[in-house]
Amino acid sequence: MSQPGTTPGHAATESPGSTPVPEAAVVARSGRLHHTEIWVRDVEASRATIGWLLEQVGYVPGEPWANGTSYQGAHDYIVLESGPDVLPVAHRRCAPGVNHLAFAAGSRKRVDGIASAAMERGFRLLFADAHPFAGGPRHYAAYLADPDGFEFELVADESNGLPATGRDSVGC
Repeated sequence: MSQPGTTPGHAATESPGSTPVPEAAVVARSGRLHHTEIWVRDVEASRATIGWLLEQVGYVPGEPWANGTSYQGAHDYIVLESGPDVLPVAHRRCAPGVNHLAFAAGSRKRVDGIASAAMERGFRLLFADAHPFAGGPRHYAAYLADPDGFEFELVADESNGLPATGRDSVGC
């Protein structure tokens, strides 16, 4: 969790007279995602969908503010934010930019359970014709889109370390 004077997920800044962080500690933290910020049209609706999904894969809700909220993971955090700078246009996952976020979600049974519950919350299953192997024959996953079109991939433990092939890099 955060230290006094910091935002969840942000490191404390050094102040005069403080002890510098050893370079080895900085290197040990490098190479990992620090945070992801997802701009949404309706933060309350996104808390009920994306926020719920994040909690299912192990993120813990942080303190909300007027235009957003955060979810703390093991090594990173994710922000859902809306406000005056968010354009009133639909998300297009196949446009240039980030296509989807993929999460380790546990066993195949857990992936199936989360996917089923997600569909009851307004998500839709992508690539249903090839589910649960839309990423290839050795990649068990559910590809979901929330009501605004943001894509999330739930990957079963049995797929860890196995690169997805097929739709993961080809289709929309």
